[in-house]
Amino acid sequence: MVSNIEIVLPDTVEKLSAPENLAGLSHQVKGSAPLPSSDALKEMMEIVRGILFPGFFGRQKVRQETLKYRIGVEIENFFRILKKQVIAGLCYEGCNAPTDEIRQRAINISEVIVSKLPELRCILKTDVEAAFNGDPAATSFSEIICCYPVIRTLVNYRLAHELHVLGVPLIPRMITELAHSETGIDIHPAAEIGHHFTIDHGTGVVIGATCIIGNNVKLYQGVTLGALSFPLDENGNPIKGIARHPILEDDVIVYSNATILGRITIGKGSVIGANKWVTESVAPGSKIYKNVKILKGFEDGTGI
Repeated sequence: MVSNIEIVLPDTVEKLSAPENLAGLSHQVKGSAPLPSSDALKEMMEIVRGILFPGFFGRQKVRQETLKYRIGVEIENFFRILKKQVIAGLCYEGCNAPTDEIRQRAINISEVIVSKLPELRCILKTDVEAAFNGDPAATSFSEIICCYPVIRTLVNYRLAHELHVLGVPLIPRMITELAHSETGIDIHPAAEIGHHFTIDHGTGVVIGATCIIGNNVKLYQGVTLGALSFPLDENGNPIKGIARHPILEDDVIVYSNATILGRITIGKGSVIGANKWVTESVAPGSKIYKNVKILKGFEDGTGI
């Protein structure tokens, strides 16, 4: 059989290299400007999980007499990787090479993040408590930290959110997408989530960028906190940057596969039943079920 590869190959290369076929699909390095690395961020998140939960994550065995030293070493490693990736993120938006100003900004941002690690551990501890208290099958905090995907996801989300607040581009979304790939839980880093937050089971949960979630909120698998159709500008393009996702006030429970869409408010203490489609605000204390009798013991979200 005669091969035409000598003709096909250069023709294909020419088509794939044509500027009109690459618009918006190619990132070309300018000068020495780096590109953020998913592999480096993955390594960084494994380090920070080990810092926040020593002995549960990371490669180091933990002993009390060496704990302070090990945490110090790992924070240095975390800072080193974070600084480099923040530089890459800042340069991604258009600079030709890292300038002294960008390097200093990256150092300042990384220092702020390091200083927030104790605060992040405190709020993550409340998330562990919420997962433990909300699941009768859980036997210990250790089981929650080791086995429950929500904790892995929330470590990534809460760190990514702080980077987002500090104005770091691209990297926060990369960090939450690492958790999304790992656990099936998709939380945008711009979302605002209070303390004692948990997601039981977890797979398939989506939390949009402009969501505001209060304290003591519990979601089940498959819940979507999303947007309705985007409003369009005069040119027919979606208008971005507007608040378009739900607000969940304190003590809300949303059961599996419920879909809550638009900039609506689910009032404090409300319960949204499984498979419900909600597009209008719900008053505090409401119970929105799917026309079935709620058995005793399931009203507060602890019966599953």
